[in-house]
Amino acid sequence: MFVGILRLTLYLPEPGSLKSKRHLLRSALDRVRARYPVAIAEVGENDTWQRSVVGVAAVGNDHAFVNELLDKVTGFVGNVHGGQVLITDREMEIVPFGGDLGGGWRTLADAEEDEHGP
Repeated sequence: MFVGILRLTLYLPEPGSLKSKRHLLRSALDRVRARYPVAIAEVGENDTWQRSVVGVAAVGNDHAFVNELLDKVTGFVGNVHGGQVLITDREMEIVPFGGDLGGGWRTLADAEEDEHGP
């Protein structure tokens, strides 16, 4: 299993208040959630009108899949709302997690057989 973490620093030139920033950002994040199988949230610059830091997490069984998914999310965020959200920085890390996931797993039937005998 591979876990990918993406941090995007965003510049939002249009909002003139926190309320309008939150409306624009909430709409963008909802669109990402609807289109891609990721978790996404604002994780920094919450009280700044024109900046935001967004965290994105993705999980998959292939490093290339997770990398491609996070690249697509980056492109989508950069194009959402016709350029009202600009990416000024991007950091990404993909790490393997769990080691040998195939070995040592038992089915429910195995566990019941051990509990009740053959």
